[in-house]
Amino acid sequence: MTETMTPVPAGCVVVGVDGSPGAEAALDWAIEHARLTRRTLALVHGWDTVPSVWLDQVGADAVTLQAEIRAAAAEVVAAAASRVAERAPGLEVLPVVRHEDARALLAGLSAHAEVTVVGSRGRGPISSLLLGSVSGAVADHAMGPVVVVRPGGPAPGEGRGVLVAVDGDEGCRPPLEAAYDAASVRGLSLTVLHCTFDARIAAGGPVTAELRAAAEEEARLVVATAISGLQEKYPDVQVHVRAVFGHLEDELMRAAHDADLVVVGNHRRNPLVAALLGSVSPPFLERADGAVMVVPEGD
Repeated sequence: MTETMTPVPAGCVVVGVDGSPGAEAALDWAIEHARLTRRTLALVHGWDTVPSVWLDQVGADAVTLQAEIRAAAAEVVAAAASRVAERAPGLEVLPVVRHEDARALLAGLSAHAEVTVVGSRGRGPISSLLLGSVSGAVADHAMGPVVVVRPGGPAPGEGRGVLVAVDGDEGCRPPLEAAYDAASVRGLSLTVLHCTFDARIAAGGPVTAELRAAAEEEARLVVATAISGLQEKYPDVQVHVRAVFGHLEDELMRAAHDADLVVVGNHRRNPLVAALLGSVSPPFLERADGAVMVVPEGD
């Protein structure tokens, strides 16, 4: 398999592959998603140029080394294609091998992908040693939904459905729609979490019955407004509303433990909104178990 410059058609499921255990978990998730949604699966691997200063120090030939890296990249994608053939015979596969930084390549392809899937840790000739995981960079800069598949989480069929958090802001609509769609495709229930942060609670004050009732009523109103029209569009999705007290990220982490998929928004285009509304942060992606879908929010 040689380097391919074939355009990736819009609507594909894009998955980053590099042969690592994390990437294999992402590939398995992407295979199942592509099978359920009947979409083409693009197997993407980007390889970097090795800095000449490193080559000079070890006396390596740049042309030979680059050829070996290119061949290794092609082998990685070929192995991924074989895994797809074993797990989902008949699924349409598009191999993509390019001499480009993996983060930039995946973020660029995300603009037209149905979803982009990455593992929580990757590897490469040098980049993994210097830059660590590509998942955070792709999730932060992607123009479409990104699923980060992390270790842990429930086994297939043993989870508690899809979980999504809403804060009442108008920008939360894209994550909500993505969560409804994911639940519908998989035949899962959907839990909509609304977190109330109260200074009295943060200071260790008691959660009185009156305070709890007020918070639950607020949650019902916020969620009802946020999901307006979606229940009619997805009548097959069973929805549960959950009202909790505390900081969004902490409460989301607790609630996310048993979910098949957690859907969160990313306010990255507006740093002020992110600071005020608690957009998902890198620590959440580092600590979460299982699959987390990050969806760019409207501002």
